[in-house]
Amino acid sequence: MKQSPLHEFNLAHGGRLVDFGGWNMPVQYQSVLAEHRAVRSSSGFFDVSHLGRFELRGPGARGALDRLLCNNLERIEPGQAQYTLMLNENGGVVDDIIVWWWEPGHFWIMPNAVNQPRVMAAFGAEPECEVSDLQMSTAMIAAQGPDSARVFEELFGSAPGRFRTRVAEWQGAEVRMAGTGYTGERGGELVSDPATALGLARALVDLGVTPCGLGSRDTLRLEAGFPLWGQELDETTTPLEAGLGFAVDFDHYFVGMETLQHQSDSGLDRLLVGFILEERGVPRHGFAIRSGASSGEVTSANMSPTIETGIGMAYLSPPVESGLVEVEIRGRWVRGRIKKPPFHKD
Repeated sequence: MKQSPLHEFNLAHGGRLVDFGGWNMPVQYQSVLAEHRAVRSSSGFFDVSHLGRFELRGPGARGALDRLLCNNLERIEPGQAQYTLMLNENGGVVDDIIVWWWEPGHFWIMPNAVNQPRVMAAFGAEPECEVSDLQMSTAMIAAQGPDSARVFEELFGSAPGRFRTRVAEWQGAEVRMAGTGYTGERGGELVSDPATALGLARALVDLGVTPCGLGSRDTLRLEAGFPLWGQELDETTTPLEAGLGFAVDFDHYFVGMETLQHQSDSGLDRLLVGFILEERGVPRHGFAIRSGASSGEVTSANMSPTIETGIGMAYLSPPVESGLVEVEIRGRWVRGRIKKPPFHKD
């Protein structure tokens, strides 16, 4: 099993380690609930060194990004990041990805951990493209929360803007960052060499930032309504079904485009919705859900630590005419209502 460059730090701070896609990573340090609330109220940081990342260069890089990804780089410019997806020929999601654009012909591609080999191989097979694995030579930390701007200012002089990339220096070493994250809070993600990352983790603790495990990262992303590959997204699901049409641009050709155009014209067979329970009960992945004549299955769900009620996401067959839902929990249909995420904000 692979180990994070911050492995010894994680152990020293009480991290409980579990297997995340072949990586020995901390699921929590002290308490998932306490770590969740720290990110919502102040700041926390996550060792996310297991996440995919590779460098893309070469004269064919821009063309490869246009063909393999469904969003359009024409919408941004160097110094920015973009959420996008790689699709198969049937429009299914191979992976959802963040692109960090440094300068013309120089990009970092950030896939999900389990999909790194496949995504990197696809880009490496494109004409005039050079790919370099960053996953094993660097460490990655995500600092998140309403107090994170102060933390970035203390360390680097300023915080990265939302979906902006930046190169900074810390104690003589280069740190690359972007104003991205998976919690619904302000903050950013940092990539550096392993020794620098260890120093940054220690400095974050000294600044009062709470070490957080991947357990709270999941409850935070659920409250924010962010999809998870393997649950909301997979190769049988299109971005339009998942409510991610904002990341699809039909003004350029990309793999899977024909299927998405057909769906856009003819309508969807299912649609991802968010819901909040109005009765007691803890919804879970795989539970049945219904809304009037519509039915489906819960993809991600849990008790929200912030609003202290059950929340989740589910695919329902159209038409979803009612704002009310029922989730089957232990043989009982529990009432709720459809709500567009984020769930923790009015």
